[in-house]
Amino acid sequence: MYQEVYSSPIGNLLISADSESIIAIEFDERVEKPNPSAITKKCAFQLDEYFSGQREMFDLPLNPKGTAFQKSVWSALKLIPFGKSISYSDLAIAIGDIKTIRAAGTANGKNRIPIIIPCHRVIGKDGSMVGFSGGVWRKEWLLKHEGILQGEQMKIFG
Repeated sequence: MYQEVYSSPIGNLLISADSESIIAIEFDERVEKPNPSAITKKCAFQLDEYFSGQREMFDLPLNPKGTAFQKSVWSALKLIPFGKSISYSDLAIAIGDIKTIRAAGTANGKNRIPIIIPCHRVIGKDGSMVGFSGGVWRKEWLLKHEGILQGEQMKIFG
């Protein structure tokens, strides 16, 4: 297991990887003795580019752990373009069944590789900010960063 702490504008991120791919990014985690690898360093570099506005898509090997259904949801999330958002019902339709809306929402919330797998781009159908593993304030920050939300506009949803 390789780990690296990345200092971002939304707090420290703990990047975890196996020998071949990124397996998790966690908020507010600290490691006393990080053990970085080429993969965690590449991830940190691409996060630098993302947070500085120079990267819209990530090019990293990913290996999220989950069920086949969760992986199908996470694959659909990766198709949401930078600067766009979808609703939870849109997500369920994207994976093929509107009846899975709650399950798709649950799988979205279990995404262990946020930002890279952009679960923050899924919002309520009415534009409301619905949960985020790192806190709603981080979701709002990311959506503003990507131009999905503009400044004070968020207050009309809150």
